[in-house]
Amino acid sequence: MEIRPAHPADAEGIALVHVRAWQAAYAGIVPREHLDALDPVAAAEVWAERLAASEAPRARVLVAVADSADSADRIVAFAGFRPAEPVTEATTEPAPADAPEDGEIHTMYAHPDHWGTGVGRALMEATTTALAAAGYRDGTLWVLADNTRARRFYEAAGWRFDGATAEETTGGAVLPELRYRKALTGTRTQT
Repeated sequence: MEIRPAHPADAEGIALVHVRAWQAAYAGIVPREHLDALDPVAAAEVWAERLAASEAPRARVLVAVADSADSADRIVAFAGFRPAEPVTEATTEPAPADAPEDGEIHTMYAHPDHWGTGVGRALMEATTTALAAAGYRDGTLWVLADNTRARRFYEAAGWRFDGATAEETTGGAVLPELRYRKALTGTRTQT
């Protein structure tokens, strides 16, 4: 397996992972009708635009690629990070306001066929290292409160709930989110 920066040609593989991971991870959390309506072809168009657009400074999408003859099936996981977005008024913010030194993992998914294989741990390590190399002091991410599998995964990787909460509306359901944080100073490298 290789972990590398994503390219526009990776859009189809990223979209397939994104849709299948949502359908598996959010079953019972997000309304079934919404999950059933997710379309990898439409998602690939969105991802192609995102990957072709010029990224904000210090933002990146990484992909985990497995050996496969079919290039669309080669991407088994992906993660994206960017500068942390400001917290909105719908968010409870007991911690200090997001600093410019904070990077946010805004998306991280593995294809359900690869859950439990170590690909997620390897991608999380690579993403954390890339965040530190990009100069971020702390990393943040948001996770649905009811997504216990993901919360256990993040906690095993050293991420901790920092007290900030928010709500997201998806498929007509209001879903509580929790913000996790991890100090990156121990992994920072000079760029």
